[in-house]
Amino acid sequence: MQPLDPQQTAARTWFESLRDRICAAFEAIEREAGSDAAFAYTAWDRIDPSGEPGGGGVRGVMKGRVFEKVGVNVSTVGGTFEGDFAKSIHGAGDNPRFFATGISLVAHMANPHVPAVHMNTRYLCTTKRWFGGGADLNPPLPYAEDTEFFHARFREACDAHDPAYHPRFKQWADDYFFIPHRGVHRGVGGIFYDHLDHDFDADFAFTRDVGEAFLAAYPPIVRRRMASGWTPDEEREMLAWRGRYAEFNLVHDRGTLFGLKTGGNIDAILMSLPPRAIWE
Repeated sequence: MQPLDPQQTAARTWFESLRDRICAAFEAIEREAGSDAAFAYTAWDRIDPSGEPGGGGVRGVMKGRVFEKVGVNVSTVGGTFEGDFAKSIHGAGDNPRFFATGISLVAHMANPHVPAVHMNTRYLCTTKRWFGGGADLNPPLPYAEDTEFFHARFREACDAHDPAYHPRFKQWADDYFFIPHRGVHRGVGGIFYDHLDHDFDADFAFTRDVGEAFLAAYPPIVRRRMASGWTPDEEREMLAWRGRYAEFNLVHDRGTLFGLKTGGNIDAILMSLPPRAIWE
């Protein structure tokens, strides 16, 4: 992989620092629940199809009392897209060389009253440079209070940069996190954006604020619900819902496809799958 330029280095450094803060916040919640669970980190290396080193990443996974399974991955990879896949990537149709760095997080919770969550932000370079990502809440048992709180934090982050961002990116999330073969949304939404390439400094500032919004939104919701009791029927509803989450990630998720097509670490790519699920 070619040496990183200052913008690539700044993005990678931010994603790594955000990972550290999120993992510390999640471990603190486990301590509050009387658990000593902690993240276990596994580094991995990628070989580009050319045979040259293609970067790599670190996969972090924690299994605890509150977080049944949570994965937080950071990767920084580069090289050349293979075959026709390049044509599907913004700016890579004529030149298949690429660079990508980002953070990806999925949390599956032990308590069905605590919503699962996904968050991802990334910076990609082909013949174009852009940021993308977002976050969405996935409650098996939705609470209107939690949904509004989550959306409000991201609305604030968006409005600080452009009043048009939140309605646009919220609708994008609603459209993207949809399971066509089921005819249902994956959860209660959030925001999703891609190909944000107006100005590096402004777009990077917005992407950092998306990370800050996640930290402001999700841990309070976890703390609000994690002591709730649940019934076997509620747990079964959570496991059936997890089956739908797995269907989306395996059939429709673009991030899963990107990881597989670029030779990423299989365990990191499929970290998003729940530890338990049922289909009925």
